Amino acid sequence: MQGSETDVVAVPSIDLQRYLGNWFEICRLPLEWEDADASDISATYSETADGRIRVENRCLDKDGKPDRSIGIAVPQDASHAKLKVSFLPEYLRWIPFTQGDYWILGVAPDYSVALVGTPDHEHLWLIARTAALPTETVENYLALAKSQGFNLDRLITPRQSGQMIPDSAFEAS
Repeated sequence: MQGSETDVVAVPSIDLQRYLGNWFEICRLPLEWEDADASDISATYSETADGRIRVENRCLDKDGKPDRSIGIAVPQDASHAKLKVSFLPEYLRWIPFTQGDYWILGVAPDYSVALVGTPDHEHLWLIARTAALPTETVENYLALAKSQGFNLDRLITPRQSGQMIPDSAFEAS
């Protein structure tokens, strides 16, 4: 476990309709599957016909090439603050232990900023509707992460141009 023994606590509830949409990654803890030098990282959440959440992450890799991953998130209870997410192909998502926790630990009243983490303290993301946030806002959300036992020594702040990678960037591949 990366953090301390402090329990990770999700917010009491999330209005999923307000949470859907586009988010920019402000900072995160390192991920095995994501290039530490990736830039312009964004996530788009949309509801599927069966009530699950489609997750599309986009970025520019270290060579400036567009990359994306598409997954499905499923709320684990009526609060909608704890989700299980899988980026495996649909035909493999039934395999046990292939879904990751995605807990919403903090959210601005206007849903402009959110802090997301995992109960094992291994993963953490600060995301926002804009590509940059005031330093004080970042510090406040990171203080919440620290209070829940996250070790922020290896925090990564990706470069953001302020533009989301367009669909057309993937059409040429």
